[in-house]
Amino acid sequence: MSEALLQTKLYIPPLRPNLVPRPQLTERLNQGLQQGCTLTLISAPAGFSKTALVASYVADCGMPIAWLSLDKDDNREERFLNYLIAALQAANKMRRYF
Repeated sequence: MSEALLQTKLYIPPLRPNLVPRPQLTERLNQGLQQGCTLTLISAPAGFSKTALVASYVADCGMPIAWLSLDKDDNREERFLNYLIAALQAANKMRRYF
């Protein structure tokens, strides 16, 4: 039986008003896009504002975005793939507006 998907896992987190700009990291993300990279890995310990950086970047990038927030329960292959497909479908719907 298929589980109902939590739509909140597909939402880009809201930006905090006191977000510290990180122009050097934003530029690195821009360079990756300009060089045609199809995947960018952002890795740092917990609390280093990875989510805030990416949420800020995608809010200003002007492109459709597939966002998926994962937790330990998403470790099951079927569950992960269901959410991944839902995130990609949401991004595909966004393409109509760009």
